[in-house]
Amino acid sequence: METGYITTPFGRRPMTLALVKRQVKTEQAIADGSVDKWRVFRDVSDARSRLGLQDRALAVLNALLTFFPTAELSNERNLVVFPSNAQLSGRTNGIAGTTLRKCLGSLVEAGVIIRKDSPNGKRYARKGSEGNIEDAYGFSLAPLLARAGEFASLAQDVAAEQRRFRITKDRLTIVRRDVRKLITVGMEENLPGDWIAAETCFAEIVGRFVRRPRLQDLIASLDEMSLLHEEVSRMLEIKEETAKNDGNAIADGCHIQNSKTESCNELEPRFEKKQGKKSEPTKKPERKGEPEVFPLAMVVRACPEIASLGPGGSIGSWREMMSAAVTVRSMLGVSPSAYEDACEALGQAGAAIAIACIYERAGHINSAGGYLRDLTAKARRGEFSLGPMLFAQLRANGMRRDSPLDS
Repeated sequence: METGYITTPFGRRPMTLALVKRQVKTEQAIADGSVDKWRVFRDVSDARSRLGLQDRALAVLNALLTFFPTAELSNERNLVVFPSNAQLSGRTNGIAGTTLRKCLGSLVEAGVIIRKDSPNGKRYARKGSEGNIEDAYGFSLAPLLARAGEFASLAQDVAAEQRRFRITKDRLTIVRRDVRKLITVGMEENLPGDWIAAETCFAEIVGRFVRRPRLQDLIASLDEMSLLHEEVSRMLEIKEETAKNDGNAIADGCHIQNSKTESCNELEPRFEKKQGKKSEPTKKPERKGEPEVFPLAMVVRACPEIASLGPGGSIGSWREMMSAAVTVRSMLGVSPSAYEDACEALGQAGAAIAIACIYERAGHINSAGGYLRDLTAKARRGEFSLGPMLFAQLRANGMRRDSPLDS
């Protein structure tokens, strides 16, 4: 028996179960009614990414449809077309025979057409005494009629996904520009805050952009950039609140002093320079051990559990953060050698961030030491970055506020 094989342009090969089921389902789904063949063709073209079809396969399908005599596909007519390869090549602008056979095979695999083989493997039609086609062998267009609704639904899904892609891409562009502007303002005006860390974090997120992103890539990048936007905006809000409070204090002081008919400057001798003394430039405090990637406030919000191990139940500096990480390392059973390796690969502050994130997910990690060693090995190979890990922890803790860009 040869029922387990089908004849293809590439020879005889086993018929797959999925192909058999699809053909049976197509035959059962054909009902009364008709559909415009060119409308179905447009739906198939729009949904080609979901069907796994290339542009040349669509050109071949277009050529096949031109051999069907009417614009309406109906079960009242014979839905089999039987052009030769030479005729198909002529209507596809001279497509090569090998490419033509591959395109026909992909159309069959996608369930867009069904191959109906003749006894001798040729494509032809057998006509009756009145000249009507009684039977034909070639390619059946029945799936286009039976699956017209499915193809239309796929085309709508693809169109919706494309709209979402464009919207997400536009939102990412807006957020990226806003973050860039806010960081520039903070750095140029020397506002207090971890602006160098924010700048490095921004560069790291942008560095993960791919040349041809998928929707999932854009969503992940938008999520990370929005979290950074929130952090930078919070840094500016703190500055505004500080300036507002300082302004109120100065205004109140001036009001009290003016009631005594004295100026503010006369009552502030500590700001006056003594003669013969030169003012010394204010030195910025050194920030030893502070990472160049993430602001401390962001790390503490992402990993609040480790904050309780700081002095007074809070963490206010990177020195306190790293000290708490050493305590957590011991609590988790991470060996000193594993932690030292992490410090060499990630830096002391980076290792502290990794330990804090592991501590947050301690209930889901069987071996904290093995997990840290795995992260260390990936970091040395350049396959691991703290950014996605920290942003994922921010999302998991639900610390992100609603962004106006999401509306």
